[in-house]
Amino acid sequence: MHFPVKKFLSYYKPYIRMFMVVLVCALITSSLTLVFPLLVRYVTKDVLQAGLSTAFVDVLWVGGLMVILVIAQNIGNYVVDYKGHEIGARMESDMRSELFSHMQKLSFSFYDKQKTGQLMTRVTNDLLMVSELYHHGPEDYVKYLVRFIGAFVILLFINAPLTLLVFCFFPVLGFFSLYFNKRLNRALTDNKERIADINAQVEDTLSGIRVVQSFANEPLEINKFNRENHRFLESRKGTYKAEAYFYNGTEAFIQMITITVVIAGAIQIVNASLDLPDLITFLLYIGFMVEPIQRLTHMSTQFQEGITGFQRFIEIIDMKPAIRNDPGAKVIPQVDGHIQFRDVSFHYDTSMNPVFEHLSLDIHPGEYVAFVGPSGVGKTTLSSLIPRFYDAAEGGIFIDGENVKDLDLKFLRTNIGIVHQDVYLFSGTVMENIRYGHPEATDEEVLAAAKRANAHEFITRLPQGYHSEIGQRGVRLSGGQKQRLSIARVFLKNPPILILDEATSALDNESESIVKESLDTLAKGRTTLVIAHRLSTIRNAGRIVVLSDGRIVEEGTHEALLENDGPYSQLYSRQFEVLG
Repeated sequence: MHFPVKKFLSYYKPYIRMFMVVLVCALITSSLTLVFPLLVRYVTKDVLQAGLSTAFVDVLWVGGLMVILVIAQNIGNYVVDYKGHEIGARMESDMRSELFSHMQKLSFSFYDKQKTGQLMTRVTNDLLMVSELYHHGPEDYVKYLVRFIGAFVILLFINAPLTLLVFCFFPVLGFFSLYFNKRLNRALTDNKERIADINAQVEDTLSGIRVVQSFANEPLEINKFNRENHRFLESRKGTYKAEAYFYNGTEAFIQMITITVVIAGAIQIVNASLDLPDLITFLLYIGFMVEPIQRLTHMSTQFQEGITGFQRFIEIIDMKPAIRNDPGAKVIPQVDGHIQFRDVSFHYDTSMNPVFEHLSLDIHPGEYVAFVGPSGVGKTTLSSLIPRFYDAAEGGIFIDGENVKDLDLKFLRTNIGIVHQDVYLFSGTVMENIRYGHPEATDEEVLAAAKRANAHEFITRLPQGYHSEIGQRGVRLSGGQKQRLSIARVFLKNPPILILDEATSALDNESESIVKESLDTLAKGRTTLVIAHRLSTIRNAGRIVVLSDGRIVEEGTHEALLENDGPYSQLYSRQFEVLG
C-alpha cells in the first residue's frame, strides 16, 4: 500500500517548534556520545604512555569532563524522552479526533458494509503505535545517523582500510533489512485485520447477549469467537517467524563484523600498522555503527505497527462521504413541509434490482400520509431519501420547491424528526437522552417535552427521576418507555416534518395505546409520513399510499381504499384474518 509521506508529516505542523527542540537535543546527545571513545583513546594512548607522574591529574581531568558530558547527555535525553513522547501522544490524539469526526460524516451506505467492532479497532488499536512512530521515527533516525556517520568518519582517520572492509557488510545488511521490513509490514497488516475481526465478533456477540442466552447458543458464539481467535493466532505466528528471521539474521551480520574487526585488527597489530589503543577505540566505534542497526532492527516491528496503523487510518480518511453538501448549499427561511418525489429511481447497489423506478408523489404541508405494502417493498427506504440518508439515483426529492441535494445537510435534518421502530437510546440519564433532540434546551423545556410525550409520569417514578441512568441502549426501560423517550426527543426538536417508521409495531396493546396518543399529539401541525405495519393504526390517515414492486399502486383514504377492493383491501383483509 502507498504510504502518504506528505499527509504523515502534516501532523507535526502544530508542534513543529517543540519537535525541533527535541531533534536538536537528540542531535546534541548523539554527538556527545561520540566523544567518549575519543577520550578513552586519549587516556590509553597518550596519557598512560606519557608517564605516570602526570597521568593522575590528566585522568581526573578526563573523568571530570566525562561526568559533565553524562549530565548534559541525560538532560538532553530527558527532553527527548518526555517531550518527544508527549508530541507523539498529542498527534495521536489529533488523528483520533480527526478520524472520529470524519466517521460522523460518512453516509449510511458506508456503515451498511462495515462492522462496528472493526471500525472501533481503527479508532483505538491502530493509532496506538502511530504515536511511537511519530516520536521515535525522526528522533531515532537523526540520533543514529549522527552516530553512524560520526563513527565512520572517525574510524576512517584511525584506520581507513579496516573501516572500508567493515563498511562492505552494510549494503548487504541494508538489503536484508529492507526485504524483511516488507514481510513484517504485510504480516502486521494481516494482524490488524484479524484483531479487527475479533473485535467485530465480540461486539456482535455481546450486543446480542440476550438473544444468545435465550437460544442457549453460547457454544455457537464461543466457536465463532475461537475461529477468529485462531486466525489471529496464525497471523501472529507468521509475524513472529518473520521477526525471528530478521532479528537473528541481523545479529549474525553484526557478529561477523565484530569478528572481522578483531581478526583484521590483530593482523595489523602483528604487522605494526595498528596499535592496541586504536583497536580498542575501533571496537568502541564499531559498536556505535552497529548500535543503530541493532536498535532499528528491534524497533522495526514497532515502526511497522505504526506504519500499518497510519495506512489503515488513511484508508478511512480518504473515503469521501457519499452524501455531502454542495459548495452552494442553501438554508431557506422557513420549512412549511411540502414534499415532492419527482420521477425518483433508487437502488442500494448497481448490481441489485432497483427499489423504486420513476416514482412520483406530492405531499402537502401539514398532511398526514401513511405508507403501506408488503415487507421489503421499500417503505423505509422511501422515507430515508427525504433527509438524504441515501441519494436518489434518478429524479429528485423536493421540500418547499427546493431539491434536498441543494439544501444544507444540517439544516435539512434539523427540520425532520424521525421516530424509529428500533429505538436507540444512549448510555446516560433520561435527561441527557431527551435533550439529545435539542442539546441547548433548558431543563424546563425537557420536562415540557416529556409531558407532551406522556413520559413524565413514568420518569418521575424512576429512582432518580430525570437523572436516572438507563443503561446501554436503555436496557433498564420497557419498550413503551423507550419509545416515549424517543418521542419526547422529537418534541424537543420540534421539526416541521415528521417520519414515523413503524413506531408502535413492536409494542403491546397497552403501550401502543399510550404511545399512539403521544404520536398523534406530536403529528399535529406537521407534515407527517407514517410507515405502518399494523393497518388498524392508520385508519385516520389523511391519505394512504400503497407500494408494490417499486411503485405506487393505489392511494386514498382508508374507507375509499377498502371500497376499491384493491391491494390495500387485500392487505387489510389478510391482516384481519390473522388477528381474528
